[in-house]
Order: sequence, then structure tokens, then C-alpha cells
Amino acid sequence: MMMAIVIFIMTIISGAIPFVLKLRNPAKYDFPIGEALANGVFLGAGLVHMLSDASGRFSHLGFDYPWAFVICGATFLMFLLSEHVGFFVKEHNKNQSLFIATASTIMLSIHSFLAGAALGIAANVSFSIILFIAILAHKWAASFSLAVYINKTQLILSKRIIMFAIFSLMVPLGIYFGNLLHYHYLNNKLLQPIFLSIAAGTFVYLGTLHGFKKIITQKGCCNLYHYFYVLAGFALMAVVAIWL
Repeated sequence: MMMAIVIFIMTIISGAIPFVLKLRNPAKYDFPIGEALANGVFLGAGLVHMLSDASGRFSHLGFDYPWAFVICGATFLMFLLSEHVGFFVKEHNKNQSLFIATASTIMLSIHSFLAGAALGIAANVSFSIILFIAILAHKWAASFSLAVYINKTQLILSKRIIMFAIFSLMVPLGIYFGNLLHYHYLNNKLLQPIFLSIAAGTFVYLGTLHGFKKIITQKGCCNLYHYFYVLAGFALMAVVAIWL
């Protein structure tokens, strides 16, 4: 519960800046080191922990077909397609700020809900803390950017606030959903490996191609200082897997 509250407050604070100051250029608020570290943690968490756990659970239930990898890959491709469509519309419809803000809100809300659910379903406290830090490092930038898009629309203030509030509630709702799934999944043993596979696809996407026009693993690959933090985040999750 405390993690959900902290993430919610961070989201509100980060998103409030464009509302209060009416900023239009988020570049000066970039934090590449935090983003790079979060990317590595997301990638490691998705591949080393969630995907391997989901695969093991499917095997334990008697499934020989690699359902965990298929579901993870399908989730990854779904997000990639959605982001391609979003960038296409943004680049070819410069004046459709409302569509861009709405599409961004939906996409980022889905990411946030699934990331929160992954945090809620985590059984180990140490793993939960690592995910919590990674979500915080990634969340503030997403919140700020979305608030900028929302404030570029012609919507009245109350509707802009409602749109951002929906996004802000997604991580806490995801954590609550993950907790429910964790404590009640015994009624259907397939629920947890299926959802772990979806969460793995989400985290792998967040760690690699999310925001592919500006991702640190592409734009900063020649910047060894920033790329070091991507490797450090992944290595951290690999080391943690020794004990978890």
C-alpha cells in the first residue's frame, strides 16, 4: 500500500509541473541515467525473473508448448504496433493534439497498470523493492511527458485533470489487482503464469523499445556512460536471481 501511495504522489507531482507552469518543452527535465537504469532493470526483471517463472509454472502444469514465450512476444508486439501507429498519427497529423493526448493516455495507462500488477504479484520483498525503484525512475518522466501532451489540447481544465487522474490511478489499481491475483490465483492455476507472461512482455518492451524515437538503448548506445547504467540494471536483476 505504501508503495502505491508513493508512486501515486510521484506521478501527481511530476505531472503537475506542466499544469502549473504551462511548460511546453520537457527536454530540460530529462534524466538519462535514471531512465537507463530503469531500462536495464525492466529488461532483467522481464526476462530473468518473470518470463522464466512463467515458463516454469506452465511446465509444472503439464504444458509442453512454450506458452510463456508466445504470450510475452505477443504482448511485446502489441505494444510495438500501438506505438508505431501513435507515432505515425503524430507525425502526419500535427494538429490533432487531442487524439495524441488520448492515445498517449491509453497506452501509458496500460503500461502503468501492468507494471503495477507485476509489483503487486511479486512474492519476494527484495524483488518488490527493486521493481518499485525502477517504476519510480521511469514513472516521473512518463507523467511529465503525458501532462505536456494533455495541456496542449483545447480541453477545459477539469477534463484535462480527469484525463491525467485516470493515468495516475493506474499503478495503484495495478498493484491492487496484482495482490488479488497473488492471493486468490489458487482457484485457477493458469492465471498467474499467463499474467506473468504478459507482465514479462510489458517489462521487456519498457526496457527496450518503449518510446523508440528517444530510447537510451538506441539514442545513447554510443554513450558508454549512459549505456553502462542499462547494463548495470540488467546485471542487478541477474545477480538478484541467484537468491530469489
